[in-house]
Amino acid sequence: MSNTIISNTIKNIVVIGAGYVGLSNAILLAQPKLNTQVTLYDIDKEKIRSIQNWQSPLQDIDIANFLAKKDLNLTATYDSDDLYKKTDIVIIATPTNYDVAASKFDTTTVEVSIRSIREQNQDAFIVIKSTVPISFTASMQAQFDDKILFMPEFLREGQALFDNLHPSRIIVGAAERYHTAAAQLIALYQQASFENSAETLIMPATEAEAVKLFANSYLAMRIAFFNELDSFSEKHHLSSQSIIKGMGLDPRIGDHYNNPSFGYGGYCLPKDTQQLKANYNDIPANIIHAVVDSNNTRKRFIARQIVEKQPKSVGIYRLSMKKDADNFRDSAILDIIDILLQHGLTLTIYEPSLSEDTFKSCQVINDLQQFIQQNDLIVANRWSDELSAVADKIYTRDVFGYS
Repeated sequence: MSNTIISNTIKNIVVIGAGYVGLSNAILLAQPKLNTQVTLYDIDKEKIRSIQNWQSPLQDIDIANFLAKKDLNLTATYDSDDLYKKTDIVIIATPTNYDVAASKFDTTTVEVSIRSIREQNQDAFIVIKSTVPISFTASMQAQFDDKILFMPEFLREGQALFDNLHPSRIIVGAAERYHTAAAQLIALYQQASFENSAETLIMPATEAEAVKLFANSYLAMRIAFFNELDSFSEKHHLSSQSIIKGMGLDPRIGDHYNNPSFGYGGYCLPKDTQQLKANYNDIPANIIHAVVDSNNTRKRFIARQIVEKQPKSVGIYRLSMKKDADNFRDSAILDIIDILLQHGLTLTIYEPSLSEDTFKSCQVINDLQQFIQQNDLIVANRWSDELSAVADKIYTRDVFGYS
């Protein structure tokens, strides 16, 4: 095998991790038009069994449709024996949660994966798609070899496969002598997508890692800005919608990513902003620190607004960050619930994805009408038309009705 290319034809691909990133990438690259064979590996047996039955374990319309209706060259397994021996590329998409005590991402799953791959295969190219600290890939290249690339993902929760099929940009971080291999990888993703208009870039892995963290931190900053605008508007009885629409007429600002919320959360923004903040440890900075602080301030402000209404009973409508999503990891509403409980408020939760009777010591009611009738104030991070009949009960800062 050449030192500068992946192979003359990319045939065998292994994807590690069956979350949104891993599963959407596995499906994308398993399309018959690519003539590839993709194996998806995860230690979660329940997830793998769902995929083996062509059912999505995640809430993503396109993933569900592709698994149910498309012919895919895809197999799923939780057996790693000899998994990497004959593969051309291994894509790592394992979780890297932020470790507060260490002030950095926990990259253990990525490091273990790289070690396992190299024990079986010295030639395969390794593509890291997990979000990692800046300079992590360089450290892995130094420890193992330069055939380790970093490819940032820019996927939205619940629309991961759509975003892979319609990429905004394709970026690969690689050592200079492997730029040809990086170009091959880009070509593969271009062929897999539904359009070839996306900008492409090849750069050092450290710079590609920085693109990921700075991009997400900018989005978090934009959320924080419009949330602070909304806090001002609420206290002064102004229309956030009117102000934001007026601002958006300036093309430099634009009419996008501007809908107020209770705060940013989810898989990426909280941990990515924290990691970038940690990377600034010895560098003067104000904005990155302010974004993190602003998000915490916003959640406390929202909780205080609810408490001041003096409700007898408060219903929390959905825990998820976005509409049509089932993930509520690091959702802003979770911190707000904690604050409201500290103030002694009685809370119930409506969240259809929960099977438990209680959550955070709160009663879970998954009959919507019972939930509505039982509460005199309903708190909703995102508006839903199923609340229209009781709009007078709803407290939300969603002014546009979209995620």
